[in-house]
Amino acid sequence: MSAEATNPDAPSRRRARPRLDLRRLGRAALLGPAARDRLPDAIGHVAEAHRAHHPDADLAVLHRAYVLAEISHRGQFRKSGEPYITHPLAVTLILAELGAETTTLTAALLHDTVEDTDVTLDQVREEFGDEVCYLVDGVTKLEKVDYGAAAEPETFRKMLVATGNDVRVMSIKLADRLHNMRTLGVMRPEKQARIAKVTRDVLIPLAERLGVQALKTELEDLVFAILHPEEYEATRALIADNSRACDALATTADQVTTVLREAGVTAEVLVRPRHFVSVHRVRLKRGELRGTDFGRLLVLVGEDADCYAVLGELHTCFTPLISEFKDFIAAPKFNLYQSLHTAVAGPDGAVAEVLIRTHRMHKVAEAGVVALGSPYATADATTTADAEPAEDGERADPTRPGWLARLLDWQRSTPDPDTFWTSLRDHLAEDREITVFRPDGGTLGLPAGATCVDAAYAQHGEAAHTCIGARVNGRLATLSTVLGDGDTVQLLLAQDSASGPSPDWLEHARTPAARLAITAWLQAHPEPAKAPAVTPRPPSAVTADRARAVGAVVDLPGAQVRLAGCCTPVPPDAITGFRVRGGAVTVHRDECPGADRMKTLGRTPIPVSWGDTAACRVTLVAESFGRPRLLADLTEAIATAGAAVVSATVEPPTEQRVRHTYTLQLPDAAGLPALMRAMRDVAGVYDVSRVRHPACSTVR
Repeated sequence: MSAEATNPDAPSRRRARPRLDLRRLGRAALLGPAARDRLPDAIGHVAEAHRAHHPDADLAVLHRAYVLAEISHRGQFRKSGEPYITHPLAVTLILAELGAETTTLTAALLHDTVEDTDVTLDQVREEFGDEVCYLVDGVTKLEKVDYGAAAEPETFRKMLVATGNDVRVMSIKLADRLHNMRTLGVMRPEKQARIAKVTRDVLIPLAERLGVQALKTELEDLVFAILHPEEYEATRALIADNSRACDALATTADQVTTVLREAGVTAEVLVRPRHFVSVHRVRLKRGELRGTDFGRLLVLVGEDADCYAVLGELHTCFTPLISEFKDFIAAPKFNLYQSLHTAVAGPDGAVAEVLIRTHRMHKVAEAGVVALGSPYATADATTTADAEPAEDGERADPTRPGWLARLLDWQRSTPDPDTFWTSLRDHLAEDREITVFRPDGGTLGLPAGATCVDAAYAQHGEAAHTCIGARVNGRLATLSTVLGDGDTVQLLLAQDSASGPSPDWLEHARTPAARLAITAWLQAHPEPAKAPAVTPRPPSAVTADRARAVGAVVDLPGAQVRLAGCCTPVPPDAITGFRVRGGAVTVHRDECPGADRMKTLGRTPIPVSWGDTAACRVTLVAESFGRPRLLADLTEAIATAGAAVVSATVEPPTEQRVRHTYTLQLPDAAGLPALMRAMRDVAGVYDVSRVRHPACSTVR
């Protein structure tokens, strides 16, 4: 932006400058011979590119914006010696070629006027309206005089907040940086490296997330040349030495065209050469490159259904590499990208990668959010027909991605510029995003490697402090579980609002939003001094007075009856008995594995029935996620159900899971199902079962 503007006569600050008469300056520019002669040529190529995408566009506002920009920047020059007006013109042309609408182009022409000239935001608003004023303000840098070293991170924070309301702000910033990177050679090497690193760490990831691939790929190549000159030169030489490498792809393209024509599928087949960074990555991945590795085939069709028709023909007539197939039409990427990816092998074994998409998908793939037009368009506009007014009077922006909404949420919690800058770079360093599904059918966009902790904070915000577990694809999982693309995650929250995250959660959190929220909670709730650890008492077998208390009756006079510890039967379980050493009869539930083992060993089952005694003793195991007050809540549920705790054992937590074993005395065995339901209803408890001790089935 203004880093390359030089105007030795301009004062250092713009606050006390006199107000300009824009109308007078505009008339002077139009009537003066220099402006009159230069205007058509200067803006003509922009108008031509704009009309290619928007044939009915009104160019009058672009002419007025150019006049103001040219007059305002007159006398300013770039480091290269060119008149400064060439920069806003180049930025506008980049956006016009991507298909940006008129408002964006108007703001692009004026994007440096408020920052580098005497023009004010109020004047821009008066002449061009609120939208153009908002976009110009969004890309205007904060002054170092006011912010010092924090000027750069705070400027990016300001741009991101503005982008949250209108993504066109970042579109202009990306085009601005692209032209500056194209002309960066006049800068000192150390300044080139600094600008290139910020571009690599912040702007290229933002271009990827906004889907503006045309800008992203060129920025990658320019950064590659500055930060890795040796690798860049080697890659450039490799491409130059294989200048005819794409001939092999052209042959495959002809074959594909013939196959599709014979199948009656109307399609355009193009050879798409790889850019420098892409060739470099492929070389690192595959080693020696073949001719088909220097590019890919692009097949453009009219309708979504035609994409799958092309895919079917390719997989029928060529040898497909199934591992390379990806369907981004059925499941679009987080940055709006849609396409079918596949790879086919020819008779000579050469593999050609193929991209299949509609013309509309291709436009969005190249231009991303720029192709979606104005978020402020009315419902009947062709650019964004889905835009509707929001309830608060502001217009809803259908182009606002979910990752941007999350970024705006966590940046509010980071007032410190250094923390914000570090968190922003870390967040944008995640080069891939996954989509997980909620049980209600909604989706969450998360960085690759995200865990259930990240999903909890992405979905529930600060309410995720009470998260106690999750179900991933229907199965119980710990909060540390890493989620995969397409997983379904159900987050389990405790009803106790006093619950909070564990310090261990920080080890599992990948997103800045989760880490910042957890850190803030832990700082606000310092951990109290821990009491000395008490060694848990090992579970003991239940050995009550079997003759009087078990309630089981066997038709063997004088025989001692006892309940098996492996299945702890209670009325009205179906039971059977087996004689063991000493003449005693051990009673098992019919489905107990111990009973099956007795039968395998040739022991004869003995009929057993329940007597009149309704009371019973049973051992239950409660599986739960660890949280504060869990033991108190469980014992309260047991007491409310009328059961008495004979003994209880709590095992040390393992991966945030806790096992509780209770031996309980029930006044009536019929109340056992209700007791188990009451224990399962306790927040954090995900399973309650009758105890099973395989070791207890040992034959004696």
